[in-house]
Amino acid sequence: MTTVALIGPDGAGKSSIGPRAAERLGVPVRRIYMGVNLEASRLMLPTTRAALELKRRRGGRPDMVGATGNGSGEPATASTRREHRGRRGPLRELRSAVRLANWIAEEWFRQGVAWLYERRGHVVIFDRHFFCDYYANDVIGRRPGRPWTSRLHGAMLERLYPRPDLVIMLDAPADLLFARKGEGTIESLERKRQEYLELGAVVDRFVVVDATRPVDAVVDDVVAAIRDALIETNGPRVAASATGAASSPEGATSPSPSTAVQDDAA
Repeated sequence: MTTVALIGPDGAGKSSIGPRAAERLGVPVRRIYMGVNLEASRLMLPTTRAALELKRRRGGRPDMVGATGNGSGEPATASTRREHRGRRGPLRELRSAVRLANWIAEEWFRQGVAWLYERRGHVVIFDRHFFCDYYANDVIGRRPGRPWTSRLHGAMLERLYPRPDLVIMLDAPADLLFARKGEGTIESLERKRQEYLELGAVVDRFVVVDATRPVDAVVDDVVAAIRDALIETNGPRVAASATGAASSPEGATSPSPSTAVQDDAA
């Protein structure tokens, strides 16, 4: 039916806005996590699950992005780049290639699940999106000294990987984002915020929603943007049920099986 990516820096409210918007749409919805923190999702390839468990046992972070960067969009430090250069060799390059191959397979696996639910008539809401998250570092290549794996990954995302029908960015000033979650720094959050805003020039449907307001107001705008995309891509009749649900008081009726929300979140 339609794919929607909900993006924004940490603290923008994706994890709280996404489920509430999905419940209010009034059409079948599948939510799929499309970020690098694999603890946020039950949906992953067996190879990724095994690699993640091995990484946990070694005390590593719950992500699988080592082949292309740190997953947060942060540029590598000078000391890290020197360390990586010092470790280059055939074995390291082979490990990087294997990690990249598994990560690309993971990205296509999740896209395949999205296609399946689209064919079944679902609206698919992505929590984050790989193209959006990797745009600055891998697609247009801002990270200095980036390895060949980053360049290859970026080329795949730019030339082959499907982009969502609609991208909704939850936007708020960096100091507010930092106050909400206390993760990263104000400078890194502002840099990520500006990188997301730049996507408006390369994504066909890009909507910015003011996330400084109360949650209900933000959900209203997100639902309205999705409803407009439904009308544009599927016609008014297909989107009529979503329109009716958005105008009804939240929680007034129990969701029916036909409008159930399926979620891969852990």
